[in-house]
Amino acid sequence: MTYRSLINTSDLEKFELLVKETNILILFKQNSLNNMWETSPDVDANNKLRTIAYNSLLDCRQQIENYIKSYPSFQKTYALVRAEKKDSLIIKEMVKASSLVNVGPMAAVAGAIAEFVGKELLKFCKEVIVENGGDIFLKSDKKRRVGVYAGESPFSEKIALEIAPESTPLGICSSSGTFGHSFSFGKADVALAVAKSVALADVSATAVGNLIQTKEDLSRGIRFAKKIPGLSGILIIKEDKIAIWGKIKIVDI
Repeated sequence: MTYRSLINTSDLEKFELLVKETNILILFKQNSLNNMWETSPDVDANNKLRTIAYNSLLDCRQQIENYIKSYPSFQKTYALVRAEKKDSLIIKEMVKASSLVNVGPMAAVAGAIAEFVGKELLKFCKEVIVENGGDIFLKSDKKRRVGVYAGESPFSEKIALEIAPESTPLGICSSSGTFGHSFSFGKADVALAVAKSVALADVSATAVGNLIQTKEDLSRGIRFAKKIPGLSGILIIKEDKIAIWGKIKIVDI
């Protein structure tokens, strides 16, 4: 997957997990592990974290799958959904995020899973990145660069987001109407959103991307993004045009 080579991670350990449709990449720094392993030197940290991440991923998927069994329309609706008090935290987070931008709750699924797995790993590891289908949960103790892939656009793989450690944890999510598996009503080469909530970044990228049909729509996308509560910034690319708003620092690769 091209986007997996766009994060500077040479100093990190990594492993992948695959459960049904979900394929996630976990990156962590060996020396950022909490003291839980210091009393058990024979424990393989990589395998321990893999087990924790795998169990968290299974739990997330089970909660979502069980909810869909009870409410089948949740999986395909593009309309707003109301969460109940009895619903699980991940369902509530997906519903809350989607309601802010008027898209269906499944637009938040990849980001929500990345966030919930990432936050579980942060109980054991101080620095971790979880990437799920191009949607990223990132907690870092050093400056990171995340490259921007935008299909056939001349900006593709030429620029990167520079993420300061003090701004993390955060979510970085993208949506495209010209490549990949994301569903979009628009034709943006990429709409990339940054927010503290990965679920919010996910739905924001989708909602903004839906608005972009031509290069002339970039300003419309920015105006919409500015109104999203909790969104830190947005980057939109259509062919040879780029629009940026918010707390986003772009650097050349």
